[in-house]
Parts: sequence; structure tokens; C-alpha cells
Amino acid sequence: EPCFSAECNVIEKTERCHNVFFLISVVFTSNLQGSLLVLSTLSSPTSTRTPKERQYYVLMLVCSLVVPNLLVFLKSLWKCAFKNFVPPNMRTMGIVCGIECLVSLGTSILVLVVMPQFDVLTNLFISGGVCMLSSVLQIAFRLQRENWKIIFPICSLMLVLTGYFLLGADYYVRVSSFVSGQEDDCYWYVGIAVFASFLVSLTWWENPVQASNNMQEMLTELDTFRDFVFVISSLLRIVVIAAVYLIYHVLIQENIVWSDFDFTAKADDDENTIVRHRETLDIGLILLFLQAFFSAACHWFGVVACKIHSVRMSFAFPVCFTGPAVLILGMILFLTQSEDLAGADTTSITDFCSSLVELSTKNTSTVVMLEITKSICRTSLSSHYWTWPFSLLALEGICMWLGLITCTYYVWNFRVQRIERTTELFVRRLYESAFIDLSLLLNTKMKVVRTRNQESVVDDVENCVIYLCATMWHETYDEMLKILTSMFRLDRYRGDPKEEHKDVFDFECHIFVDDAFMIEKETGKKFVNEYVTDLIHVVIEVYRVFTNKEPDDVSIIETPYGGRLMFVMPEGNMLYFHLKDKQLIRNKKRWSQIMYLYYLLGWKGYIVKNPQKITRQNNPCRASLISLDGESFLLPQHDNDSKRKHISDDNTYIMALDGDTDFHPAALILLVDRLRKYGNVGAACGRIHPTGMGPMVWYQKFEYAVGHWLQKTAEHVFGSVLCSPGCFSLFRGSALMDDNVLKRYTTTATRASEYVQYDQGEDRWLCTLLLQQGWRVEYNAASDAYTNSPQEFKEFYNQRRRWGPSTLANTLDLLHSGNETVKRNSSISRLYIFYQIFTVSSSILGPASVSLMIAGAFQFVFQIEGTLSIIIAVIPPIFYMLICFLAKPNAQIIIAAIMSVLYAFLMLASFFAIIGDMAMQGTFITPTGLFLVSMAVMYLVTAILHPQEFSMIIYGLMYFICIPSGYLLLTIYSLVNMHIVTWGTRETNKEKEEKMTQNVLCDRNCKLCCWDMKLQVTQETDNLLLQQLQQAVNPNTQVTEQVVKEQQANTKKEINNAPNEENNKGILSNAISVVTFHNLVHSSDDSVDSIPKKENWVQPVKEEFLKKLTYANMKRNLQEQIRYTLRNKNQEDVCEELVMMLTDTVNGELKDKVGPEDVLSDSQLEELQYALNEAARRILKTNRMERLERRVKRAIEKTLIAPQVEKLTEEEHDFWKKLLERYLAPIVDDKAHKEEVTRELKSLRNKAVFLYFIVNVLWIVATFFLQAIGNDVISIKIEKIWPNGTSSGEYLKVEPLSLMFLLSFAVLLVVQFLAMLYHRWEDEEGLILENQIANGLVITSDDL
Repeated sequence: EPCFSAECNVIEKTERCHNVFFLISVVFTSNLQGSLLVLSTLSSPTSTRTPKERQYYVLMLVCSLVVPNLLVFLKSLWKCAFKNFVPPNMRTMGIVCGIECLVSLGTSILVLVVMPQFDVLTNLFISGGVCMLSSVLQIAFRLQRENWKIIFPICSLMLVLTGYFLLGADYYVRVSSFVSGQEDDCYWYVGIAVFASFLVSLTWWENPVQASNNMQEMLTELDTFRDFVFVISSLLRIVVIAAVYLIYHVLIQENIVWSDFDFTAKADDDENTIVRHRETLDIGLILLFLQAFFSAACHWFGVVACKIHSVRMSFAFPVCFTGPAVLILGMILFLTQSEDLAGADTTSITDFCSSLVELSTKNTSTVVMLEITKSICRTSLSSHYWTWPFSLLALEGICMWLGLITCTYYVWNFRVQRIERTTELFVRRLYESAFIDLSLLLNTKMKVVRTRNQESVVDDVENCVIYLCATMWHETYDEMLKILTSMFRLDRYRGDPKEEHKDVFDFECHIFVDDAFMIEKETGKKFVNEYVTDLIHVVIEVYRVFTNKEPDDVSIIETPYGGRLMFVMPEGNMLYFHLKDKQLIRNKKRWSQIMYLYYLLGWKGYIVKNPQKITRQNNPCRASLISLDGESFLLPQHDNDSKRKHISDDNTYIMALDGDTDFHPAALILLVDRLRKYGNVGAACGRIHPTGMGPMVWYQKFEYAVGHWLQKTAEHVFGSVLCSPGCFSLFRGSALMDDNVLKRYTTTATRASEYVQYDQGEDRWLCTLLLQQGWRVEYNAASDAYTNSPQEFKEFYNQRRRWGPSTLANTLDLLHSGNETVKRNSSISRLYIFYQIFTVSSSILGPASVSLMIAGAFQFVFQIEGTLSIIIAVIPPIFYMLICFLAKPNAQIIIAAIMSVLYAFLMLASFFAIIGDMAMQGTFITPTGLFLVSMAVMYLVTAILHPQEFSMIIYGLMYFICIPSGYLLLTIYSLVNMHIVTWGTRETNKEKEEKMTQNVLCDRNCKLCCWDMKLQVTQETDNLLLQQLQQAVNPNTQVTEQVVKEQQANTKKEINNAPNEENNKGILSNAISVVTFHNLVHSSDDSVDSIPKKENWVQPVKEEFLKKLTYANMKRNLQEQIRYTLRNKNQEDVCEELVMMLTDTVNGELKDKVGPEDVLSDSQLEELQYALNEAARRILKTNRMERLERRVKRAIEKTLIAPQVEKLTEEEHDFWKKLLERYLAPIVDDKAHKEEVTRELKSLRNKAVFLYFIVNVLWIVATFFLQAIGNDVISIKIEKIWPNGTSSGEYLKVEPLSLMFLLSFAVLLVVQFLAMLYHRWEDEEGLILENQIANGLVITSDDL
């Protein structure tokens, strides 16, 4: 079937990705197993290599076994250091470590003792026997869901035992037929191989045990300290490997001569010996690298293949067929390369093998090919009597391979979630590099806890509900367009909430608009302001884009906090606009968040589920979220009234959004999966992308990229993310309702430090509360969201003026409670606290570090001495700090902009000067060159590891030249203006109270000769004339004098005349008559009766939505409503016939009766609805489609329904009253309190500035005196190396100026870079199979 282009592209990319991973997996596993076989062949006593070379290859085998254990040791030590340490149970740890020692003993014996004694084909086949214990345990525990599948492990065990029998029979034939190189002691090695294989099979004991629900208490306990066990066991494994090597080769074989490990050229060595030694070293190191690299890479690619849901094609198939692939590859190499060997022209395989002896002292062929060929000749193929026993070896290989396949049959049906961690895919973190293919198969979990997703049918999971909550304050039309488009995308992706969805979630959208109302000066009436008007226009426009029609169900509700608009989205999900009146409820974002958290988690989460109130004293649970007037509410255990009543707080999520956020459903689902999967995660955030144009946006693009690539990733890896931004973050309901989180979040700032911490960065403070309570905050790099960033220099500085002090205050708060946080939060360790201390210290020293960098630029560009350059560099910051104390904020920003441009020129000059210096020196090995190149390489590697964001690297130069502005001037500006606690962005200069401009029917500026008159006809004027004319035509119509006088008084205020007011009245009267005459003719008695007696904000808003009921709009809405309703019924012909006939019915009923812009009255709507229902019934009956009649009638009803004005229930009204009274009542501070707060804020500002100033001055003074002492005393010497790698004999010195800068800046960057590498290697968050349908819904503001 045809598909949409976006979906086809996603499918093609997915298939292409799977194919690439398939090829990579085949190549990696083949090379890995081949390198081990070659090493064991080269170290064999029967090889043609010298004893010195053989012992060197044995050492490479030892190293290949040690490397993976060393990697696991480092990784586990990392986790133990940055996570909470849990003391291990010594009994459990002893059992596990004992098993690991036995496994290491078996692996060492098999690789270091047995395999060098066997030929290469036997070594290839014998490894399949390590699955024997897994087969036995599968049979014993009966792990198969279907009883008949027990035949798989039974066949596996029988095949492995048959393979070992054939192995013994094969070597018996070899000895009895006098095959060259076979001695009687080979029987001992066969027995040792069987024993060692059994020990190796102990590696995967935990897999069938955990799947059988046996020893679950021990395994659960082991999970709490598994990292520490791996630290100890990996060291023990290394010790066992070294012991086997020393005991066998040093004590038993006595074939190790320690002096032979010296491969340096001796004076008496000839040229051939030197060349041979170099060749031996190269071969050994290359094979070791291949073995170590490909084992780790194969393990990683295997994990990634599972995570991208390519289990069969890119994991199971290539890993299962590794053995046959290596065999086929070896045969191809043998057939193609054997022609170069002497004796290739012989007709007998025996003669051919005999001719290989002569090549042992020649270099006419490659060493590897020669030894592999000679090893093959040790099989029955070279027997002088018969060669048919070679079939025993072939049958052995087939049996071993089939035994492995039947033992791991479950891998082919392995299903994973959309987001999966390695520990939930594989039982062990360790992998056996000698048997990587077997390790991956046998280590794959037999029983994985799954959740329902698009690819698997699994056990039921709990449904979850997501409340999307966006806060708005003075957003523009385009910004509103982004957030509403994103919500409507999610509506289309989710579909009808009454139907099940593969992602098992329901959602609601809530938009909270601050400062939504304005007061008309003349009358004192309240109306919605222009921002709400824009929001209404946007929702109508977006609704049209998605459905080609107007919104169907709209409700308008007056509330204690202002008002509420309620919409039903096209697929049936709900959208709410909460309009806040600043005279009734507190303004600003934090209070909007408190408002919706109490409403959604309190009212909807508790009170709606259980209206019965239980006093606090009788409450057996902890204090609930809502506890007003001494009453609390409990969550019911069983309630069938609504499906959401079954959803627990753990599965209730709050999606915090800004009013300009743009996202796709896939981004939200990735965050939902993360919270649904990990119960200790209280919040999760995605990758935020700034949007806009201009230099400031370019700077922020790279700043955001580096902040997410390095800083946020480092926090995620080392411990927990400190800030989940409020523009796109998902919070768990139970985490927000936890003790000391939401309750403390409602604290009103009264002290200076609280104003900075609480109100200037509310999202960071909320995350600080979550961390202190023990919840983890995570970062998902694959969840992308886009938000507008400041495009003006002033707006950017004011935004960061809020963020900077708040970030520092919250981090210091977390560090101050570090001991308690470490005890409560398993994600935060003391080492992570130390990392944050180092980060804060680097941040505090930021101005000094940048000043030193500027001093270095002066020194480099202008050839100024180091001490003098430091003095010159500190003068501008001191000057700007004085300006900030003396001048107004606007003047400060203007001066900062000028200084930023000057600094940018200096940084650009230093950048090109460094490049020129490297060109003149002929090398980049210079202090400045090394720093520039290393930083460039570091950022380039980081960008390469984020391929979808690689284009961000082009903004790096802009970021570089703006460093003085962003880290020096901005820091000074933020600190000195800390006492200013206003928002700083999206401020408006308009008057607080504006003249009402709602319901304007005509607004014209008339100019004629000397006349200048503004003509404005409002709905009130129209209603007044309508009443007067109606009374004149029908004297029986009663209109009270009071209403007429009130309307006349309001009408006079609408006329703004210029020179002659009296003359203009006549002109205005005629104009009004012309405007209203048409409406008068077509108006009915119902129109007059429906005129409200008192205007307020509700009626103007209602009239905006009543425009859908005009004659012109109704035809289009009805047509699209019918098409939209029957879009999935495969009845295009009936649908189009309905559209045509119903349109004719509308024309017949309304043509020549109403004007195209007239709103139909209630009686006209009832008559039209009856006529349309009858017409639809006749058409459906004619086409025998009566089953669609109910659906069509509902579509007609939705088309003709008018917006409803509703009231809150008494219970909800009471809830809001209590909530406003307790937490959200507007704050009214007296003048004395404001002055006191201002004094405290300035005092806090002075203390912070003094602290910053002293610390930075001390750092700069220390650098100054170190620089003054001289380079010869304190410096780092670097040898100057030419580009060709030769030394120049000269040394370059790193001066104290550069050294101090590196200590304060570069060290932190390197640490974060290493964390990023670990993050990309371990978590694979970017390699997640996103939902194809979600990616196909690409409707952006450009489409609108």
C-alpha cells in the first residue's frame, strides 16, 4: 500500500540502519574469533615459530583475556564511586566471587593450555560446548512456556555430548593413524578441554536461575551491590589468569625465559633477525588490538542492535553464524593464498603438508597463512593411511554449532522495549572476549520484564495519564502557534481517548495565561487582553489546519481565579485555557505551576476520585497533597466510575512546557517511557534547541549544544541532572507530592536569598527539592524540543541575570545539604558532591579565568609582557563593575554591548594570530597551539558523536569570540544587579489598564478637508440602535428606559470627533444606520431577546466562537465535519453525496434569509438541524447505510452547536476558593516591607560581589606573582616536534599565565568530555527506535 513520504523515509532509514548493523556484526565477530584462533595457532608448540616468538604470542593471549576484565573493573569502580555504596552480603559475595574464579580458571585453561595443543579447526569447534550447563538448567527448571519446547535444551545437551564423543574419536584415529604432530598425551588435553568447557559454562548460571524465579532473594540482594562484586571479581579473575599462566608455562612447561621478552635490536643481531623481531612484534600487537577492540566493539554493537529492535537481523543471525562464517572465510583464504606456498602444485594433501616444513626458515609467505595451513595439516587430512576420519571432525563442528543454536533458541523471539538499558537486556556486565559470540547469546536474558509497545504483545501494564501544562505570559502569535501545533500533533498521534493506544496513555492539555485581563478605563469592565485574543485566534487557526473546520465543542467558564476556556480537540482529547486575573490570583510562572499542580494532582487526582473527606487525625497515610481546613483526601483503591481513577500517582505525569515550545509526540513518549520504566526517576528532560535568527541566537545554539553534550551529560553520568528546564520536562506526580517538595515549593519569598533562589529560577529550585528528597532527575538526549531564545542583547542579558544567581544559589543549597542528600539519594555520591564543588569553584573563578585568557591574548597579539598584560586585562572588568554600580541597567547593557564587540575583535585577532604562529613555527606543538587544537579536536569529536547536531559546530567561532561577554561581563552584570527581581523578559510598556477594543464592528479614520474624525461602531452601539428601531417598528416591544440610557451613555464614549462634535453626530448617525441596516432586516425577535443585560469578558469571547455559525462559515464547517467524521469508513461515494446534498439543504434553508456574515439564532439553528437530519436520513437509507446515521447526526450537531457558557460545580468552586485563600492570593506588600526587601537584596548583592571579587582577585594576584617570578622557575617544558614527527631539539615553555588558566578551565572540560564519551558508549540514548507514526506527523508553523 502507498504510504506517506515521511513514514517511508523513516522505514527506509530503519532498514538501512539494520543492514549496516548486520554487516558490522558479521565483520566484528568474524575478525574477533579469527584473531583468537591465529594467536593460539602461533603460540602452539607445533608451530614453526621460535620459542622466543611462541612465548610472546602466549603473553598476547594472556593480555587478550585480561583486557575485558580490566575494562569491567574500571567501569564498576566508576559506578561505585559515583553511586551510593551498599555494603555487600559477604555470603552472597563469596558465592559469586567463587563462581567467577572457577570461570576464569576454565577460560584460562582452555585458552592458554588446551587450545595451543589443538589444531585451528578443533579450536573453532570446541568452544560450542560451553552451553552445556545452560541446557541442563533449562531442562531442570523447565523454563519453556510451551511444554514441547523442552526438546530444544534436550537436543542441545545431546548434541554437545555427541560432539565431545566425536572429538575423542577423532583424536584416537589421529594417533592410531600416525598423523604428524599427534602424541599420546592428546587424550589428556581432550579431557581437560571438556572439564574447562564445563567451568566456562558456569559463567551464565544466573540467566536460567533468574528466569526460573529460584534464588530470587539472593539475586535481588546481589543487584544492590553488583558493581562492588564486579570490582572484586574482575581483580580475582585477573589474578587467576596470571596464576594459570605462571603455573603452566613457568613451573610445568618451563618454557618461559624472561629475557626473551626483550625484542630490542642487539649489536650482534643480523638484519634478518631484526626484521623478524619487528614482524613478530607487529603481528602480536595487531592481533591483541583486534581481539581487545573487536570484543568490546562486538559487545557494544550487539547491545545497540537489540536497542534499535533489530534483534534477529543484526544480533541473533550474525552471532549464531559466526562459527560458519569464520570457517568459510578461512577456506576462501586457504584456497586463494595456498598458491603462494611451496608444494601447492602437488596432487596429494600429504605431500603438500610435508612441503610446509621447508618454509619454516623462509620468509617467502606470510607468517599467519603459513601457521594456519600447517595447523590444518595436523588433522586427519594429512594421514598416510586414510582421510575419511576427517568427517568426524566435521560432524563434531556441526554438533557443537547445532547444540549452541538449540540452547539459545529463545534469542530469536527476544523482544525489547523502546528504551532499554544493558542490565535489562543481558544478565552479566562481564563478557568473555575469548567466546564473544557465545557470551552474547548465552548472556541474553531468557525472561525480560516488558511493557506494551508497537512491536510486541506482552502482559498488561498500568495506564498513565499525562497533563501537558504550558505557562504563557505575553507570547507572540507565532510562539503560541508552536505550542498549540505541538499539542494538536499529540492529539492526532494519540487518537480517540476512548480507544486503546499502543503506548497506553491518556493526556490533557492545559495552558495557563498570566495577566489575561484588562480593565476598561471608562466603565471599569473586565475584558480579555490582546494576548488572549491572539490565543483564541491561534487555536481557531490550528484547528482549521488539522481539520479544515472551526472548533466544535467550546465552553466558557467563569472561575474564582479568572476564567477558563474548554475545547474538545479533533480526536476527542481535552484542551483548557486557564485565564488568570492578577487581581484574583498571584502572577508569575512559579505560582502558575503551583496552581496547576494542586489542581491536577489535588483536585483531579484525589478529590474527583474520592469526594469523601477524612479528617487528618484519622488518616492512616501520610499527609496528602490537599489538606485544607484540617481535611485531607485519600486515593480510593477500587473505583469503576472512570478509568483514570485506577491510575496511581506514580503513573500520573506532569509535562511542564513554555508557551513557545515546539515538540513532536516521539519526544514526549521517550520521556514517558523513562519515567514509566524507572521508579526512582522523579523528572526527565530532553534536548532543548534554541530557535531564532541573529548573532545572539547563533551564540546560544552552540552554548546549548555544549551545555547538553558535556555539562548535562556529565551530570547524568556522574550522578543526577541538577536542572530539568521548565520549557520541556516531565515530572512524576508522586515525586511532586512527596514530603517537602510541593509543600515547600509554595513558600512565599520573604528574605533576599529566597527571592533569588525561589522566584528567579523556579525550575531549578523544584529539581533541587526533588534531589534532596531522594528522587533522580535524568536527561534523554533523543528527546528533542525547540524553544525561542532571546534575539536581542538586552533580552539575553536580562534572562541570564535571572538564571545566573539562581543557579549558584540552588547549587550551594544542594552542596550545603550534601550529607543528607547523599544518604537519601542513591544517585548522588560524595564524589559527585566533590565534582559539583569543583564545578562551582570553576564558575566562581570564571571572570578571573577569562581575564587571564584575555591577558594571554594581549600578550600573544601585541607581544606584551605577561605581568603587564594581566594589568591591562583586569582594567576593563573593574571599569565595567563600577559602571554597573553607578549607571542604570539599560546603560549597563549598552556599555556591555560595546565592550563585547571590542572583546570579540580581540579574540578574533588572537585566534588568527595563533594560527599564524603555528604556521610560522611549522608545528602546532606550541602552548597556545596545543590548547586551541585540543579544544577544537575535543569539540569536533563531541559533534561527531552527535551526528544529528553536527551542524552546531559551525557556531563555535561565534561562541569563542563571545566568551569574554558571556563569562566575564555577563557575570558582573548578573551579580551587581542581583537585587533586581523582576522577570526582565517579555516586559510590556503598555498601560496596565487599556481601553476596551472588543466587539468593534467598524473602526475607520475619516479625513475630509479640515475634518479629522475617528469613526468606531461597537456592538453596544449596534444593539442600541437595534432596540430603538425595533421599538419604532413594533411599539409593543418593551425596552426599559434604564437600558436605553445606559446604552446611550456608552455610545457617546465611542465617538472621537475632531473640530466640530455637533456636525459629526449627524454623519456618525447615518454611518451607523448604514452599517446596521442589513443586520436589522435579517434579525429576528430571538436576537433581541438574547442581548445580555450586562457586558463582561464572557460575551466578547463567546462572539469570537459564534462566527462559526455564520452562513458563510457553516457550509464549509459542515462539509469538512462530514468528511472528517467518515474519514475511516471507506465510503467516499456516500460521503461526497452527503456533503453535496447537505450543502444544498443549507443553501435552501438560509439563502435569501440571512446574510453571509450573520450569526444564526437558536430557532434558525433548530430548524436547520432538523432539515439536515432528515436529508441525511434519506440519503443514508437510499444507500443502505443506516448504520452511519447516528455518526452523521452527531457531526451535524457538532457543526451547529454554539459555544456554551457554563459554571463550575459548587465543589470545584469551593476548592479554588480555599486554594486561593491559602496559597495563591495576590501578594500585597506595604511600602515598608518593599523597602526592607530592597535593602536586604542590595546587602546580599554586596556580599556576593565582594566574595566574587576577592576570590578572583586572589587568583589573578597569584598568577601575577607567579608570572613575575619568571618562566625559568615555574614552567612546563614541551619538546618542539616537527610535523614529520622528528624532534627539533628545542623546548617550548608553558608559562604560569597559561598554566593557571588551564587549571581553572581545561581540567573541567576534559572531565566532562570523558563523561560524554562514557555516556555515548554506555547509554546509547541516541540510538533508539522512535515511533514511525510520530515521526511522520511533521506539521510545523511553516505549514500554517
